[in-house]
Amino acid sequence: MGKRTSIIRTLRDIAFDLSDGPHPDLASMGREVGRVLHGRTGELAETLGPLRERRRGFERWMLAERAKPAVSVLVMAWPPGYSTPVHDHGGLWGLEATIAGALEVESFDKGDTDHSLRSTGRTWLGPGDATWFDASETHTHRCRNLSRHETALTLHVYGGDLAQYLAYEQPGPSGHWIARPRQSIIAGRLTA
Repeated sequence: MGKRTSIIRTLRDIAFDLSDGPHPDLASMGREVGRVLHGRTGELAETLGPLRERRRGFERWMLAERAKPAVSVLVMAWPPGYSTPVHDHGGLWGLEATIAGALEVESFDKGDTDHSLRSTGRTWLGPGDATWFDASETHTHRCRNLSRHETALTLHVYGGDLAQYLAYEQPGPSGHWIARPRQSIIAGRLTA
């Protein structure tokens, strides 16, 4: 249990230490999280391996949360080939880093209304790689596990509690998007 507590506590501490202000330095946070993820892959595989083996679909696990300033740190398990809908983050800033596996992140910008979204590019993340976004009402993205056989794990740090967000659907080829409210479901808590 000591190793598990150590690696999880280290990731939690980085997230909390580097998110003290209203506009955290997400590049520094990504660099520090990546350094830990690259340097301790064996420990991480042992600690978080059971989440990869569960095979219960997409799951969000709460690692830590703080009220002031508000920060939540989660680990997510992505089944093979799983893709999220295009979604926002309720105006929060966020950082996403790959622990195991590979993830594709396609970013979108919202137009003046929720009815138009424009793809702004794709980022591919391997173990230890991170991407981030500032607090914004216009940023949306879709994430996909690139493996058809393995569960991917990612670390997410948000500037608050992402309890509710909007998911976007395109009902036809018109380019029109429909926003639907969604609620985050937490599968459980990881102990730090």
